[in-house]
Amino acid sequence: MPIQVTLNGRELELHESISLADYLDDKGLAGRRLAVAHNGNVIPRDDYGDVTIDDGDTLEIVRPVGGG
Repeated sequence: MPIQVTLNGRELELHESISLADYLDDKGLAGRRLAVAHNGNVIPRDDYGDVTIDDGDTLEIVRPVGGG
């Protein structure tokens, strides 16, 4: 059953609930330096597999940018 989530402020439809780790892997982002917030809570990298993205959830995924 499709679910609706908000990713970086944009509505997105996923086929079903999925773990955060699997979602990042599917998008080619696994292993990259990221900061991820799930429903307003920053998720430590070691916990990505324990977090399930469900209907109505909000995700913010950002990559650090260096500069000066």
